[in-house]
Formats: sequence, C-alpha cells, structure tokens
Amino acid sequence: MSPEALRETARHMVETVPQASALGFKLLSVEPGKGSILTPWREDLVGDPDTGVIAGGVITALLDHCCGLAITSRASELGFFATATLDLRIDYMRAAAPRADITASAHCYKLTRSIAFVRAHAFDADPDDPIATAQGAFVLKRAET
Repeated sequence: MSPEALRETARHMVETVPQASALGFKLLSVEPGKGSILTPWREDLVGDPDTGVIAGGVITALLDHCCGLAITSRASELGFFATATLDLRIDYMRAAAPRADITASAHCYKLTRSIAFVRAHAFDADPDDPIATAQGAFVLKRAET
C-alpha cells in the first residue's frame, strides 16, 4: 500500500468510524505497524467535573482504537481486513492533567496467521510520562477470496 493510501485508510478509520468520530479522535501519524491518535479535550468527555480530567473509558477506547490502527497499517498488505480485540490489558499509572488533550501511540510488533500483538501508551504532555500503557492480542480476519 502506498503511503498516501495508507494515510487515507487510517484517516477514514480514525475519523469516520462512529465511536471514534463521536469521541473526536484525530489521526496524528501512521506508518506500517505504528499509529498515533489524538483525543482533544472536550467538556463532554470529562469523567469528574471537579477535576476536568478526561474519563478513563475514553482513554481505554483511544488505546484500543490506536491498537487497531497499528494492526491495520501493518496487516492490510497481508490480506487482512478486520480485527477484534481478544485481550487488552491496560495499566493506569496516573490521572491525566485537567483540560488536557490525550495522545495514544501503538506498535504492532508481531503478527501470526490469526493473532496480532500490540503495545500502546497514552499521555498528555510528555510521552515519557504515560497516563496508561496497554498490551493486547487481537484476532485477525482474513479477506475472503
């Protein structure tokens, strides 16, 4: 897949899938096996109005979607077209900063015939100070021929 086609596929996945669109996800970057997505802070995404911090469920959805992006960016050339989360472990390390945008980055580091393995992290200001990290396994569905 050309870099332009990969970026267009990624943009469509990140910005038009209903859940991603509702949460305001924005594609930051994509390359084979890797991707980054931004969730801009919005008041309706806040989990606790007293703190102004984006809800943990939004961060979970962001990490899961970013993992899917990393898989899609790597597996599309191998004849895969769909994934489903099989196992996703998320370790929350700290609360996000109040009123902060959240970025997630993911790396698909291993593909088998039917499973993709991915690591990801979410952060606000500093990628070296993550809010949460994730590791997951995802089922791969091959394109029917």
